[in-house]
Amino acid sequence: MRIGFASDIHQLIDKRPLVLAGVIVPAPYGELAHSDGDVIYHAIADSILGALALGDIGDYFPDNDQTTEGMNSALIIDRIYELMDKKQYKIGNIDITIHLEEPKISAYKFTMRLNIAHLLKTDIGNVSIKAETNEKLDAIGQKKAVKAESIVLLLEK
Repeated sequence: MRIGFASDIHQLIDKRPLVLAGVIVPAPYGELAHSDGDVIYHAIADSILGALALGDIGDYFPDNDQTTEGMNSALIIDRIYELMDKKQYKIGNIDITIHLEEPKISAYKFTMRLNIAHLLKTDIGNVSIKAETNEKLDAIGQKKAVKAESIVLLLEK
């Protein structure tokens, strides 16, 4: 088995969609990013890459590549899954924490878990999502940023 951990943080700006695990969450702001800015998918990708010792998301999807500008981050997960599958690993479980002051996301967590399970070809019972605020502290607490952390356990097939 192999374990990987990663986090991703993006600035929040007006007139962008807030995309979390493929779900557009109603909010007055969204992630500033080269892609769609989905911090959950980005953290998942890096945690899997870390577990496999294959570098990081920037090695595969550099932010200066115009072909990936505005891309759906589900495509990133598809590519990372292919790498994981080629190395003969599968998801044991994945645990994600989202740090976001507002909006509350509890109504969207089940759909997020479904999306992740589908992309990683695993049971939804292997996917956990928790949400936390930062109690009005720092950029996250002041609604200027969103952060996701992911830890993954990979098992040999």
